[in-house]
Amino acid sequence: MARSLKKGPCIDEKLLKKMQKTKPGSGQAVKTWSRDATITPEMIGFIFGVHNGKDFISVSVTEDMVGHRLGEFSPTTKFVRHGGRMQKELEAKAAEVQAPAATSSGVSSPAPKSKNPAPKKN
Repeated sequence: MARSLKKGPCIDEKLLKKMQKTKPGSGQAVKTWSRDATITPEMIGFIFGVHNGKDFISVSVTEDMVGHRLGEFSPTTKFVRHGGRMQKELEAKAAEVQAPAATSSGVSSPAPKSKNPAPKKN
């Protein structure tokens, strides 16, 4: 549920104190667990280490991010591709498309090894 506009932005006081101790653009990340903190114009130029439940994701704040939440830029889940026969077919087609492009650049690639070697002649 979104925060009501009449209540104003959610700003964490501890986060503001941490920001005052560091300088913007210094390269040091301000670590925070406050994913719901709204990005304000004072935060531009800072790097925040936003906790995603496992580790800290570096988020460099720019002008376009003002008004959003810190948690929006630190995903908590990692997409694991869907398996199955259709996925394997799509990957095989993508590999076929990339293979001719690699040989046309002038770099020769080694010939793929076949699973069934040629029979030996006596």
